[in-house]
Amino acid sequence: MGKSRSARRGQADAAVTEAVDGGIAELIPDRDRRRAWTLLIDGAPQSHVDLDDPGHLSFEYQRRLGHVIDLVAPPGRPIQAVHLGGGALTLARYVAATRPRSTQQVVERDAALVQLVRRELPWDANARVRVRSTDARAGLAKVPDGWADLVVADVFSGARTPAHLTSTEFLDDVRRVLRPDGFYTANLADGPPLAHLRGQIATAAARFTDLALVADPTVLRGRRFGNAVLVASDTPLPVPELTRRAASDPHPGRVEHGRALRDFTGGAQPVTDADAVASPAPPASAFR
Repeated sequence: MGKSRSARRGQADAAVTEAVDGGIAELIPDRDRRRAWTLLIDGAPQSHVDLDDPGHLSFEYQRRLGHVIDLVAPPGRPIQAVHLGGGALTLARYVAATRPRSTQQVVERDAALVQLVRRELPWDANARVRVRSTDARAGLAKVPDGWADLVVADVFSGARTPAHLTSTEFLDDVRRVLRPDGFYTANLADGPPLAHLRGQIATAAARFTDLALVADPTVLRGRRFGNAVLVASDTPLPVPELTRRAASDPHPGRVEHGRALRDFTGGAQPVTDADAVASPAPPASAFR
């Protein structure tokens, strides 16, 4: 695939299209922000990055993941973070901008995508960000025990979360790399009847002592396909502050926690490697 003028030059009409391992990647300029770009893979939006303002999170689910990042530790304190799924490194850039001197590991299987992003949307050379091009679970296995304050899972292949990243065995390794007070957060996608989402909550509840879920109320009611952000920890979560932040978003989110979240699972059972399946494919209308 050919590409037009480089995204780095900040030209409003400089779209980039290129074949990567996971399909056809497109970098589409944001008409409202001079050096901001949306990454799409096979037409599905993956990331939004503002090179001038990496603290800006445009996508609804990324803002909610940003809220979790903001609450992992006191404001501005450096953290150690693992990102499973990199895309355009939106969240790694956000951590680097809001928590200077943080140390981060990004695991992104698509090596060609990493090279495209590195070339067209370069991140701060001084940021302590290491990118590994390997499978998310294989990359996680290389992280030392108790290393991370935060593990972020945002992995999609063909707009679906791979099955091996949905199980209790996967979460066992997440817990291994987390510090005792660390947070795990995941971007989940589902639609009616929400069987995948309910199963993922049950799976996390089998491994962590405290959970919260942030999503648009219409998604939680099973009225449309959408994203939900799961947060889990073995220490009490800052639910009141998370609730306040989610409610103040341009598209307010609702936080479920405690008894309400347990009831939401509807008796769903934890998922294991033996019975794991990929998350459901989004309907064709999801990205229109």
